[in-house]
Parts: sequence; structure tokens; C-alpha cells
Amino acid sequence: KMIIIAVIISAIFAFFAFNGQQYFNLEYIQSQLQLFHSWRDENPILSASIFFLIYVLVAALSLPGAAVMTLLAGALFGILWGTILVSFASSIGALFAFLIARFVLRDYIEQRFPSYLKKINKGIEKDGAMYLFTLRLVPVIAFFIINLVMGITRIKARTFYIVSQIGMLAGTIVYVNAGTQLAKIEDLSDIVSLPILLSFALLATFPWIIKIILSIFQKRKIYQKWSKPKHFDRNL
Repeated sequence: KMIIIAVIISAIFAFFAFNGQQYFNLEYIQSQLQLFHSWRDENPILSASIFFLIYVLVAALSLPGAAVMTLLAGALFGILWGTILVSFASSIGALFAFLIARFVLRDYIEQRFPSYLKKINKGIEKDGAMYLFTLRLVPVIAFFIINLVMGITRIKARTFYIVSQIGMLAGTIVYVNAGTQLAKIEDLSDIVSLPILLSFALLATFPWIIKIILSIFQKRKIYQKWSKPKHFDRNL
């Protein structure tokens, strides 16, 4: 366990010590876009594989840069393959972060994010996977915090992965599609507009609506064996 912690800390320290974040900002990606295109044309499979591995690593270590890499996926691989690459890479990376939190960083996370932990634990106990799906779809809490805090809840790793991949898909498509016009983007905040956020919020309500409908049908099913009496002995 201590060896794993040392490796993680060393990797994160090296990233910031060597100013790795400079390679994951919008301006740098745009300035090197032509070079990236040439490399992709010469090595399509290799470039996709390296991109995938870097994305997994960024997500697993909760490093900054996932949003810019999602845009780059759209610019290099198009909306279809870009979405496929980012969807699986982000979900696998999130799962690694989840497992690291569960088996390695539990004490640190409990001390670092107590308010988030209390809130998410309460939501998971009440609504389970539905609550996680809503968090993924409507980004009210940063994704890396969700990955880490979820790791010390009782949710199963398989459930976390499946719900995360489905829940993050809509946002992934939006960013990858925006990335197809990467050269024209001036700021990351321009990508997710208010109408898009409202659309995500509306989409997030659908599972809850279905849950309410199913609950109503379930109650009716329980009482369908008995007919309603014509009168009652007591008026409560």
C-alpha cells in the first residue's frame, strides 16, 4: 500500500514539477494542432492508442487536462471515434481513481472531502446508482471528486463503472463535437452553454420520473388482489 501511495504521489509531483499542465491547456493544443494531425495521419492506430493511455492516466490520477483532451479527440478522430475513445478512457480512468480511493487513499479522502462524503453517502444510501447517474449527468460536483469520494462509499465497482460511462456520455459527445471546431474555440466556458446545461438537467430527471411511475404501478400491483370496500367501519 505504501509503495502504491509513493508511486502516485511521485507521478503527480513530477507532473507539476516539470510543468506538465502547460501541455494540457487550450492555447498549446491549438498551436500544435497541425503537428498532431500529421502524426495521426502517419500513425493512426499508434496515435489513438497513446491518446487513450494518456487520457486514462490523466483521469486515474485526477490531473487537470481531461476537458482539453476531449476536445482534441474530436479534432483528431472525429465525433464517432473521438467519442468512443474518450468514453472508455474516461470511464476506465475514473474506475482506477475509484479503486485507488477505496483501497489506498481512504483516510486522506475522509479528511480532505468530509462535506462531499457526507452528502454523497446520504444520496447513495437513499437512491443508489440513480444518484450517481444524476451527478455524472449534471456536473454540480467536479468529476474527480466524485471518483474519489465514491470509492469510499458502499457502491460496487461494476455499478460505478457502468453508471459513470452512461452518465458521462452526453457531456462527452458535447465536448467531442465541439472539438471538431477546436481552432475556433476561444474559451472552455463557451462550450457548455446554459441551454445545454438545462438539457442535461432535464435528461437527469427522466430516471426519477420513471422511478416514480414504477413505484405507483408497484403499489397498485400489491393491492390489486383486494377490491375497495363499499364502506368502512371507522372514519379515521
